[in-house]
Amino acid sequence: MPLLRSLAAFALAGATLAAHAAAATPAPNATAPDFTLHAADGRNVRLEELRGQVVLVNFWATWCGPCREEMPKLDALYAKYHKSGFVLLGVNIDDDPHTAVATAQKLGVSFPVLLDTDKQVSKLYQLATMPSTVVIDRDGRVRFLHRGYRDGVEGEYDAQIRGLLKE
Repeated sequence: MPLLRSLAAFALAGATLAAHAAAATPAPNATAPDFTLHAADGRNVRLEELRGQVVLVNFWATWCGPCREEMPKLDALYAKYHKSGFVLLGVNIDDDPHTAVATAQKLGVSFPVLLDTDKQVSKLYQLATMPSTVVIDRDGRVRFLHRGYRDGVEGEYDAQIRGLLKE
């Protein structure tokens, strides 16, 4: 009987952890979890301070080939929309910030690169896939979540950004 109780307690604990993990995953129309990260240019960036703008947060790593492939396409979107109330934040999860900054410079990105070396923000967003992209509306709500990269997804981003800018 004690073994049965232990198994039941273990199952309940697992279900509770799974429920908490699911609750923490940003869901469409939920408020995006706030964070503050140090940017490669030396300033601190807080997500909540960007309310009123459409924000695309792209989580990436230097060891991720699809991330490096996607970054110039994201930079083109940033160039196209940043004067219209659009912010793009590239959240790098590498341990070494110097590698992240060097890679971003090599790829020629002009959007802010934020450094999540302790991976607290990627854990907050429950991201296990690189790259992962979260599109947030002017009210700070998650509107779209993309996990991974596939060729042509920037067209979806473009339509989503354009639509949110018109709201």
